[in-house]
Amino acid sequence: MQLNEKIMNRRTFIRNATLTTATLGVLPGVSAFGGRAMSLAGKRIGIIGLDTSHSVAFTKALNANVPDSALKGYRVVAAYPYGSKTIESSAKRIPGYIEDVKAFGVEIVDSIATLLDRVDVVMLETNDGRLHLEQAIPVLKSGKRMFIDKPIAASLADTKMIFKASEESGTPVFSSSSLRYIEHIDAVRRGDIGKITGADAFSPATIEPSHPDLFWYGIHGVEILYAILGVGCQQVTRVHYEHTDVVVGLWDDGRVGTFRGTRTGNHGYGGMVYGEKGHLALGKYGGYLPLLYQIVNFFETGIPPIDQKETLELVAFMEAADESKKLDGKPVSVKEILLRVV
Repeated sequence: MQLNEKIMNRRTFIRNATLTTATLGVLPGVSAFGGRAMSLAGKRIGIIGLDTSHSVAFTKALNANVPDSALKGYRVVAAYPYGSKTIESSAKRIPGYIEDVKAFGVEIVDSIATLLDRVDVVMLETNDGRLHLEQAIPVLKSGKRMFIDKPIAASLADTKMIFKASEESGTPVFSSSSLRYIEHIDAVRRGDIGKITGADAFSPATIEPSHPDLFWYGIHGVEILYAILGVGCQQVTRVHYEHTDVVVGLWDDGRVGTFRGTRTGNHGYGGMVYGEKGHLALGKYGGYLPLLYQIVNFFETGIPPIDQKETLELVAFMEAADESKKLDGKPVSVKEILLRVV
């Protein structure tokens, strides 16, 4: 091929590529947001569910003009907006959140199948935990690593089925609240106050009738409790009032963990950790970035930062609390709850 012909062919290719970019907004596997062209091979994130502010917050962090090296170049490139269609407080957010993420260069697609054709990994953000099993199955079957925002599901039965599908497909998955990474949790894990003897945690516990009570919002405080104490809760007792829940868990080594869920007053998060060398008050909630770093590392390595055994017990803890409420505060065995649902 002559030099002039090579130059003409190259010019033709560039012109066609430019026209394609202008028409579609992006080239396959390439982001043009912010005027930059950056290869996204293997780093394209798809979001399922634009009915929660989490989706917008994650997109803003990942697609920001100023890159964060800890996010390793991952970007949200596509989103399927649904999402709850029956919980009004969630569904009414979808139109606005669609526009919010489109401003960050995100393509809105009409199905999960279409989403999977465009992405490498998935963040399942749908606020309605009842939809998670149905939405998670095609992702797991596709072999794409997936983070599921809280709650992992609206029941222990669905949670078990998600993990079963994960094992059968060989596709790793994990779920977490961002409160698991609240300030000073690292100091507790480092052993700064010695062996942990017990903990108290608190968070808002707004109730949504479609979900078991703690699954909707109280899960944030329960995640804090499990981030401190880990697995091994034997039984749960719950005291329920209109504006407050107090749930007491007895661990198999004698440790006691309490969760206070509030529905009035200041909607804060926190807790107190008791150790052999001293006590430590947990700090302020630091936003979504600490969790997002964990998600990105999971996408890179395929190693979930939270063992599924802990997630299963955490869900069983919440179901046991719901049963204790129905039994007027009688203790309920967490182990029996875990064994009951197959």
